Amino acid sequence: MRTREEALAYGLTFPNTYQEAPFGDQNWQLVRVKGSKKAFLWTYERDGFINLNVKVDTEWRDFWRETYPSVVPGYHQNKEHWNTIILDGSIPEEDIKRMIAESYDLITDSPTKRIYEAVKKIPRGRVATYSQVAELAGNKKMCRAVGNALHKNTDPDRVPCYRVVNAKGELASEFVFGGKDVQAAMLRADGIEVVDGKIDLEKYGMKL
Repeated sequence: MRTREEALAYGLTFPNTYQEAPFGDQNWQLVRVKGSKKAFLWTYERDGFINLNVKVDTEWRDFWRETYPSVVPGYHQNKEHWNTIILDGSIPEEDIKRMIAESYDLITDSPTKRIYEAVKKIPRGRVATYSQVAELAGNKKMCRAVGNALHKNTDPDRVPCYRVVNAKGELASEFVFGGKDVQAAMLRADGIEVVDGKIDLEKYGMKL
């Protein structure tokens, strides 16, 4: 990969992305994510080469800089979280694509998204507690965020939030998708026993 066109074309292969030149300067062409409008790929020409700015996980930041001399701290951006890739032909295309993909993943990540992905992992016939979902989502301390995210869940068919109970195995008093007793009915349809609004976590609890 040596050209701006190749980099932009690859960036636009990711879901819900669009290209923009936001500064009234055609030298700066960005690929953003729809909705959040956050940019994960910046392209510009500098010192005779096309440069790409990509967001980077701090655990990988120095690895890339040490592996390739043409990966340097982000130009005009936070150097802790961004790298600049100089397209001088010295970096294998697969690694350039990997860095762009990692940038996209970091920009599109959110606690809510991670919570929903965690809930999808709860198998039929099992329940998980709010703290377990928080742990699966990467942060044991965000139990309240789990509750908020599930309350706003717009896709209950794909994100089975009815399989989430509190630490005592108790169901929600008013399930958000139908009211009282709806959660219990959905759990029973999964083959889970509900007794007095509670689940036996020893029997039906998901094991992490």
